[in-house]
Amino acid sequence: MPDDTPTPDEVWRQLSHIAWYTRDTWRRAVVDRSGLPFSRIRIMRRLLNGPLTAKQLAAAATMDAPATTVAVNDLEDRGLVVRQIDPTNRRSKLISLTDAGREVVTDAIATPDPAPPEFDALSPDDLRTLRTILSKLEH
Repeated sequence: MPDDTPTPDEVWRQLSHIAWYTRDTWRRAVVDRSGLPFSRIRIMRRLLNGPLTAKQLAAAATMDAPATTVAVNDLEDRGLVVRQIDPTNRRSKLISLTDAGREVVTDAIATPDPAPPEFDALSPDDLRTLRTILSKLEH
């Protein structure tokens, strides 16, 4: 590999850095729009695809169990999630969004998320190339 060829890990770190450190404005806008802490939106977003146990939810949201319990209790008090007995394991409970919760999280993630100003400096060809490369990486 020539010396100027980056490793996949180097490119991933750079891409993650760009995405992570330019989203603060969007996160604040989501909090303002929803009236909820961003951690609650993270929890609710994981529930969009269906119910999860608290353990699954904690893992999906990369939170520890106590923080997940506090968040779920808060969301349940607000009427945004419900806990129900898991029909496949009566000792376990599934957490799912209520209709109101689905509406809140759907609205929150629809918050406009404009590209960072650095993207304005990219040529149309650069943008097309970047889009093509990123499309290859999407699941």
